[in-house]
Amino acid sequence: MRMSALLIAAATALALAAPAHAKTIAVAAGEGAQGRLQEALIIAAPGDVVELGAGRFVLTDGLSLDVKGVTVRGAGMDATVLDFSAQKGAGEGLLVTSDEVTLRDFAVENTKGDGIKSKGADNIVYYRLRVTWTGGPKETNGAYGIYPVSSTGVLVDGCKVSGASDAGIYVGQSKAITVRYNYVEQSVAGIEIENSRGALVTGNLVTRNTGGILVFDLPNLPVMGGGNVLIEDNVVSGNDTPNFAPKGNIVAGVPRGTGIMIMANENVEIIGNSVDGNPTAAVMIVAYPLAYKDARYNPLPRKVRLVANRLRRNGYDPQLPGAPALLAAFGGSLPNVMWDGLGDMPQALTGGLTGWTLNLPKQGASPEQARPAPFKLPDLAPIPYAPRPGAPQSVLDRIAR
Repeated sequence: MRMSALLIAAATALALAAPAHAKTIAVAAGEGAQGRLQEALIIAAPGDVVELGAGRFVLTDGLSLDVKGVTVRGAGMDATVLDFSAQKGAGEGLLVTSDEVTLRDFAVENTKGDGIKSKGADNIVYYRLRVTWTGGPKETNGAYGIYPVSSTGVLVDGCKVSGASDAGIYVGQSKAITVRYNYVEQSVAGIEIENSRGALVTGNLVTRNTGGILVFDLPNLPVMGGGNVLIEDNVVSGNDTPNFAPKGNIVAGVPRGTGIMIMANENVEIIGNSVDGNPTAAVMIVAYPLAYKDARYNPLPRKVRLVANRLRRNGYDPQLPGAPALLAAFGGSLPNVMWDGLGDMPQALTGGLTGWTLNLPKQGASPEQARPAPFKLPDLAPIPYAPRPGAPQSVLDRIAR
């Protein structure tokens, strides 16, 4: 009797926790897909699954979802394709503005604007998605492939992105973030973490971008003070695509061949990464270079540390002013770590790691004021993360459902 009572209690608890009358709404590819899919996203209730069939959904306008707790699930990133090649507007392919949403197992192609964007959507999951612009790197491609912003609790896991004219995977003004096991290529920035805190970037492959992994903090945004970022166990290889960002974008200034770039952030640890074949630098650590009026903003990098990274064959063709003289001065290739000389000197756990510094005299100084010189990174302990950065376990667990 006691066992029966326990089983009844457990079943009751599960029933109370699950959304009432949750259902699956099936949407097939074919004629009228635009209206049928958008209708499904409107009528879905919390806990529902909008199930996209295999095939190519030819869409002429962006889609939106504003219902909490909905899963949008396809038959696989190569089987279910949302094709926006005929999109009339300039917006994103899919915009999510509700919490607890899971997006998984489908592709988005050729949007006029961003691929998939979520705004103010807490505890959101992007899982096994593909976002691409099939014409290759072009300035006219959408800016961002996967684009969560202003959120707490973000997971981007097992996705493939190519062709973004700003960042393939961009997380901005958010906290409690995990970006893991993704493949990003032929974008200006492979992965970008901007004005965010508590981000874990791990196990990703970023290759053939202009820059591999970028961690920025910028002025004049609603959320300031990015930091506490862990870049761990990534492969950042052969990022040699010429920069094709539209002029005026902050990433338009990222040199071709940048592996990992930290700008104006604090408490960033770069550990156990394989960084090779990046023509300008394996790691760049710099201050924000432009004039600003935001009194809240600190433009300098602080507490950036490198631990047990494999840095090989970088700096052989730097896209920097005075490159021939620099190469001659350093024996044909530049040291793996480039620092502009502003903010805290980057540190290393293991002794003997060398870099080179521009020795700029102040924030906003021009490259002509640089006085390049080698330096040795101080040997100090890693940042004591407590707790470890990343998305909450409850968000990570959702991909197993």
